[in-house]
Amino acid sequence: MDYMTAKEAAGLWGISQRQVAILCGEGRIPNAQMINHVWHVPKDAVKPNAGRSPRDLKERKVKPFLKWAGGKGQLLEEIRKCYPSELGGAIYKYAEPFVGGGAVLFDVLSNYDVDKIYISDSNAELINVYITLRDSVDGLVSLLKGYELEYLPFDKEQRKAVYYEKRSRFNKLKKLGIHNLELAALFIFLNRTCFNGLYRVNSKGEFNVPIGAYRFPAICDEDNLRRVSKALKGAIIQCADYKDSQSFIDECTFAYFDPPYRPLSLTASFTAYTESHFDDASQAELALFIKKLAAAGVYVVASNSDPKNTNAEDDFFDNLYAGMEISRIYASRMINSNAGARGKISELLICSGGTRGEEKF
Repeated sequence: MDYMTAKEAAGLWGISQRQVAILCGEGRIPNAQMINHVWHVPKDAVKPNAGRSPRDLKERKVKPFLKWAGGKGQLLEEIRKCYPSELGGAIYKYAEPFVGGGAVLFDVLSNYDVDKIYISDSNAELINVYITLRDSVDGLVSLLKGYELEYLPFDKEQRKAVYYEKRSRFNKLKKLGIHNLELAALFIFLNRTCFNGLYRVNSKGEFNVPIGAYRFPAICDEDNLRRVSKALKGAIIQCADYKDSQSFIDECTFAYFDPPYRPLSLTASFTAYTESHFDDASQAELALFIKKLAAAGVYVVASNSDPKNTNAEDDFFDNLYAGMEISRIYASRMINSNAGARGKISELLICSGGTRGEEKF
């Protein structure tokens, strides 16, 4: 039987390589085969009816349930261009250390039939939320609905009292090392009601973000929480260093790394997500880890800040990731104490997949 690549089929049928890969993955093209991570289809194959039904797409759609500083929601259109599916491959195994708010994770889960998922983060309280959501969504929804009744109907001063009481309770449980359903619900409540959705801790490890000014914060988005819970069933979720992902990641994995960004200036590091710090030595160590994965055939994408926003001569990341594709994309800086410093800045998108939009393999 004669075969053509997903790229050739896409040109013949007038659809994208991504759509061909999805159709192959769903078993909708008879006798399609994946060879060296790229789908090949019979040359006499007939184009299937396009896409899933609107109902199917709606039922699998998930979105981030947390606000997260540095979240990638506004950059997804650019990041998607680096997905292996855009290059004629497929996404069946996905890893995301430094998961944070999970914008890329949930975009992948909304659009692909991923068989194996690994996510991790060094923030133990954040990982407790993901595990609780995966395993105990009914209890989580029940607690969050209760928090809504305690918070939403009241005025500013009453809300303030509720917020700081729950922040104190969160810090007490955190200090005791209690990672349970209540701590997860408190995490989501504080995230949805605090200033700008920040997660920041002080030198004592205490969450210290003040109350926000939202009139109607979405404390319990039950529908999305239940969809996320379903999407995460069977996922490996760990509080771990990114290096621990190596036991999961192989040449069949799409791995996305979104580490703490390198500050653009001495005053730019506005928050600490955990009590640990990610300095230049840590960035260099991560770059070495990523390049080793790429050399082993893993499809890797990574994000970071662009030092050239403040110093055109700063080649820190260009040197660290020499040999990989480095693109500069633009994002709006949403959190800065100086309103004049907010606006469009470039960020780095680092990819092992060769030229974006062309077939890699």
